[in-house]
Amino acid sequence: MKITVDLPEKDLKDILRYSGEKKKGPAIAKFLAAELMLRRRRELSDEVMSGKVRLEFPNHDAMRKLDGKSPWDK
Repeated sequence: MKITVDLPEKDLKDILRYSGEKKKGPAIAKFLAAELMLRRRRELSDEVMSGKVRLEFPNHDAMRKLDGKSPWDK
């Protein structure tokens, strides 16, 4: 989808710099995708920290027992 957006020149220069792209369109798309990913991660993290979402790790106890052992010990 194409849209028209008015951006200050300073912001566009920063988007080009942070995205690593040379052209404006791909730079904005890459920057927007990265920002969306960060916000989704933050939202999921907030849900986990608040207790809304609970993650189960079935092998957690077995892995805790291995934490203190060296993989080279037999």
